[in-house]
Parts: sequence; structure tokens; C-alpha cells
Amino acid sequence: MIWDTHAHIDDPSYADDFQEVVTRMKSAGISRVTNVGYDFPSSGRSVKLALDYNFIYAAIGVHPHNAEGVTAETWEKLLELAKQPKVVAWGEIGLDYYRDLSPRSVQKEVFIQQIKLANEAGLPIIIHDRDAHHDILEIVKAHPPLYGGIFHCYSGSWEMAEILLKLGFYLSFAGPVTYKNARHTVEVAKKAPIDRILVETDSPYLTPEPRRGKRNEPTYVREVVMKLAEIKNLSFEDTAFHTMHNAESVFKLV
Repeated sequence: MIWDTHAHIDDPSYADDFQEVVTRMKSAGISRVTNVGYDFPSSGRSVKLALDYNFIYAAIGVHPHNAEGVTAETWEKLLELAKQPKVVAWGEIGLDYYRDLSPRSVQKEVFIQQIKLANEAGLPIIIHDRDAHHDILEIVKAHPPLYGGIFHCYSGSWEMAEILLKLGFYLSFAGPVTYKNARHTVEVAKKAPIDRILVETDSPYLTPEPRRGKRNEPTYVREVVMKLAEIKNLSFEDTAFHTMHNAESVFKLV
């Protein structure tokens, strides 16, 4: 049993073979998926998928790329969605200084606002952090999530990871941990305690080796589990068990 804790299987790239993707996933032992929103429409699609399929759970929120377009109505609608019983997290939210599709000041304001909304809704947060490690860290220290959180596709240093672990965060690993140039990510995965690690695909992006370059899908999270098992000198089964239990813990489904 494996939980892909971060995917976007509402993406149009699955329109022609969604059921085949689901069949492959189930055959591969992927028992749960968290489908993650990045704006209000995608958050709504995530909730619909969660209501339609018993193995899918939803996260709702506004990605930093979309931060500039939010209004007070956006927050009201998201708070309504948050009441759905299969919404397990608020995300993905955070800062992206790599593409800078929204002004950084707006990204920060929207990130802080969503931490407050997640606290109001009683949900953990899922954080997107790209080339923004310092500002992300300062914000989560000043505005702590009351119900925990996940750093999705963790890309920071071990030094930063140590601080985040002390603050109670979980670190999620995706396809990049399997890449040949992933020295820093492998170091973090090796040193992080097994009870604070999650696995994800970020489908349809970040496809792990040996399928890199092709569309990703939840089935391929097995490659991430396999790599983490190798890094931590554990069996595949033990790694799957621990990461599944960790997901249940952070999403409050234990």
C-alpha cells in the first residue's frame, strides 16, 4: 500500500486514458492519491475527483503562479470547499522565485493569507518552494501552520531540513530523488527520519528514472519508494509502510 501524496491527475494530459491510469495504479499497489489544487477551478476538480473515487483525497489552494489573480471571493469559495470531508490539506501554496509569474510581494501576501485560512479550516498545508528557501523559512517561522505541513518535492539543503523537521514539517520526495545529479536531495533523504518522509509523483510532472521525459502518473511513485528504500537501506515494503503511515498521520486519517 502506497500513498502518492501529491498529484494533478485532473490535468488534461490524462483526458484520453484516465481509467487506464487508474487501473495501472491499482495494479501497482498505489492505494491512495492526494490530488492537489493550484487555483479555485483545479481545487474544485480535486474535490470532485475525491467524491467520485474512494481512493482519491483532495487538497485545495492557490499556487504562487496564480497569486496575483485572487480576490476575497476566492478565499470564501475555498473555505467552502474546505468543508468537504475528503479535503485533507490546503495547497499547494508557497513561493516560486524561479518563474516569478506573480510579483514576489503578492506571492508572500497570498502565502501568509493561506496559512491563516488553513489554520481556520483545521488543515495541514502543502508548500511549493522553488528558489525561495530563505523567505519560505522566515514566513513559516512567523506564521506557523497549526495543523502541520508538507514541503512537497523537497529541494532544500539538509541544514534547512533540520530546521523544518524541528518545526514539525514532513518532507516529501518525488522523481528528482532518482536523478543522477540529485546529490543534495539524496543526502536529505538519507539523514531525515523515516517517520517524517512522504512520497509523491507531482504527476504529470517530474517523472522518475527510468521513465524521465515521459508523462508521469501515480504508478511511478513506486520508483521513488524503491530509491528511498535503497538510500535508507530498508526493504521496499518497510519504506512503503512507513510513508503510508506518515501520510495518514499528516492528513489526520489515522
